[in-house]
Amino acid sequence: MKIEIQTQKIKEIIQKIDRIAGKHTTLPVLSCILIEFNKNTAIFKATNLDVGIEVSIPIKSEGSGAVAVPAHTLSAFISQLPDQNGVVSMEIDGGNIKITTPHSNGVIKTVPIDDFPTIPKVVDGQTYDLPADVFIKGLKSVWYSASVSSIKPELSSIYIYRDGEYINFAATDSFRLAEKKVKAPNTAKMGDILIPFKNIADIVRFLEGVGGTVKVTTSKNLISFSENGTYLVSRVIDGVFPDYHQIIPKSFITEAVILKQDFINALKISNIFSDRFNQIKLVIDPKKKVFDIQTKNSDVGENKTSVSAALSGEQIEVNFNYKYVADCFQSIEADSLSLQLGGLNKPMLIRSVSGDQTFLYIVMPMNR
Repeated sequence: MKIEIQTQKIKEIIQKIDRIAGKHTTLPVLSCILIEFNKNTAIFKATNLDVGIEVSIPIKSEGSGAVAVPAHTLSAFISQLPDQNGVVSMEIDGGNIKITTPHSNGVIKTVPIDDFPTIPKVVDGQTYDLPADVFIKGLKSVWYSASVSSIKPELSSIYIYRDGEYINFAATDSFRLAEKKVKAPNTAKMGDILIPFKNIADIVRFLEGVGGTVKVTTSKNLISFSENGTYLVSRVIDGVFPDYHQIIPKSFITEAVILKQDFINALKISNIFSDRFNQIKLVIDPKKKVFDIQTKNSDVGENKTSVSAALSGEQIEVNFNYKYVADCFQSIEADSLSLQLGGLNKPMLIRSVSGDQTFLYIVMPMNR
């Protein structure tokens, strides 16, 4: 049983799927890439039980079969092959797979395939076509706000739902909230989805390799993405995302309009002197035209950095977590920001001053 694949092609395939196959002490086959082949098709598979991926390509084959190859060893070997045009030959030989290239030969021990799980197909779901960059933009705009803890699965997920001609992406860990609206008029069939945060990196990586449109299929328990012979499926959370619209502030007592880069630079300086809780204090006094960022650390020292801003409203002093404030800048394309505060113990709303109004970010203050 033998197959031949172009060197560049197998490099691309292994790069796509090897990160999904991870270390698994109780089920070693999950650390493997499963290769199935018949007369004219090879299918490369990997799964960690949360995400599964399949890549199908046409090949030249002698016979048919299947083999599970440790992903780390296979990836390390294939990645070092020269990039010039050539052919990689794979041949199953007993419990090993023999890999022959124009410049190098290798024999890798395989793992029994009996326990390799079936990668589920989404059946009886809703299917629609979507530009891959739309989904990438939505996910990347909010994913850092999801909880990394799995105690509350709905908070360690990205919430995706249809709103008119937009798809909304939202995430919260209860300390901050990010929402991004992405225009996608051809998704009328789309229902609400909760994708686990830990699966997002694999989905984004897959979508970044898609040049145009991806086919998305959703069901109660799964979401899949398929394009040009590549299929990725992720489980989804069966839960209810918090009704976050209730916590979006409706009124404010103070507003600061500031250049994003000025704010970023000031925060970086201030953070040098922040305490172990990354605490910064915003001091805003519109009457005195003061916008200061203050930090203090008993082991390091203290700092006050003043920033030019257009201020309105009442005087206020509020503490925030530096990291929670800074995380949102990656999602704001505009040069200027609006910081709107409702009071001492109320959240701050951050958004663009003009241009793109499809992103908003809310961060809760810290109590000393």
